[in-house]
Amino acid sequence: MTPAPSPEPSPVIEIRNLHKSYGALEVLRGVDMVAPRGHVVSLIGSSGSGKSTLLRCCNLLEDSQQGEIRFEGEPVTWRGNGHGRQPADRAQVLRIRTNLSMVFQQFNLWAHMTVLQNVMEAPVTVLRQPRDVVEARARALLDKVGIGDKADVYPAQMSGGQQQRAAIARALCMEPRALLFDEPTSALDPELEQEVIKVIKALAAEGRTMILVTHDMHLAADVSDHVVFLHQGRIEEEGPPEAVFGAPATARLKQFLRVAEAP
Repeated sequence: MTPAPSPEPSPVIEIRNLHKSYGALEVLRGVDMVAPRGHVVSLIGSSGSGKSTLLRCCNLLEDSQQGEIRFEGEPVTWRGNGHGRQPADRAQVLRIRTNLSMVFQQFNLWAHMTVLQNVMEAPVTVLRQPRDVVEARARALLDKVGIGDKADVYPAQMSGGQQQRAAIARALCMEPRALLFDEPTSALDPELEQEVIKVIKALAAEGRTMILVTHDMHLAADVSDHVVFLHQGRIEEEGPPEAVFGAPATARLKQFLRVAEAP
């Protein structure tokens, strides 16, 4: 007798009919998105299209007014409605956030801590993991992103590219289910940008689950399993990178790519 196939694991993140507004300004207008385990999903679109807001809604840094968010099949529980809607279970929020590590555009390293201390802080204080275990993991991750020799320096003594790689090591040290990148290279000059892109590509090659907001169409094309093009708070077009970049179907995406790829 042939055994039944194992069920597909739940997506790490699943969003259905998500709406988000700031007062009268509607930023997300019914967005659906799935990030399967081991996949890289890139969010592209012009400034103000809702990319970063969608990313921040994924790990509950922003409250949405309508729609469903699931983490590994578990729905976020809510109380209230509309602009009064908030997550109902703070323990659930903390658990989801610790499993969805975010890398921000501006690094957000603590200036008064060394790089090693920055990377260790959350696993030690939030997850209550043993300091010696965390330190060994943190040093290995700093080596992994190419700045092992910077463990004992302070962020101000490092270049922007080195600081962003430290921020990636800090995110990885939480051993998250997924990494969320919000324009991780946009604050860097082209030479330093390549340092960070190399690390992101290596993480994608390892099969890590990632959601990437980026202005870099080459990066999105190289690392993504799925690309989502947002326009005015809605998904205008989505699909595998070869379709989105190689054969865009909508006039708006064609126009966006012409501008994005212009010298």
